Amino acid sequence: MGFAVARADAPGGREADAERLAAVIKVLTGWEPKVYQKSDGKIEIVCTRAHLEGFRRFAELADAIAKWLEKTGR
Repeated sequence: MGFAVARADAPGGREADAERLAAVIKVLTGWEPKVYQKSDGKIEIVCTRAHLEGFRRFAELADAIAKWLEKTGR
């Protein structure tokens, strides 16, 4: 899994940042990520292996993702 946290100082706040990031992930991979609001107010976007493999279609990301998958044993 991969995680991203929406930033409070982004234009529109955390909620808008999470919506934008989730939309980009869905467009790039074809799958909508899970979005969770934690008890401390932070918003976490969770990408599964399917999302990460979807990102591999992009040459700029392929090497970094392959290294991450190797490093984590996934």
